[in-house]
Amino acid sequence: MLKGKCYVIDGDTVVISGTRIRIAGIDAPELDHPWGKKAKFTLIGLCKGQIITATLSEEMSYDRVVATCHLQDGTDLAARLVEEGLALDWPKFSGGAYRHLEPPGVRRKLWRAAARQQGRMKPAESDQQPEKLASEVSK
Repeated sequence: MLKGKCYVIDGDTVVISGTRIRIAGIDAPELDHPWGKKAKFTLIGLCKGQIITATLSEEMSYDRVVATCHLQDGTDLAARLVEEGLALDWPKFSGGAYRHLEPPGVRRKLWRAAARQQGRMKPAESDQQPEKLASEVSK
């Protein structure tokens, strides 16, 4: 377990005590994707002045450890980002724990993250039109 103030990298990555942490069970848009900066700044707002508790899992995601992250009052950061429509539940990693919190239409709004979850988008495809990938996501 890690505890401390965090530095926010993007909508699903923080740093606590020099350790890069991927917030478990969700997928937020990349910074250069639609809604990516909004996700980051919402997470900054949630974490500002707070002590974050990160319960580490044994998983790794690229160069990051994976952890569930909570504010001092017990607020689950992943749940809040999903409720705000700025991250998607990633059932492969969450077991569907956050899916019920997704606002209607959020998978269409965050089409790039949804397509990535389904393996339908590679980095080179990031400039495709949303209509094409969104129609694939809704299948």
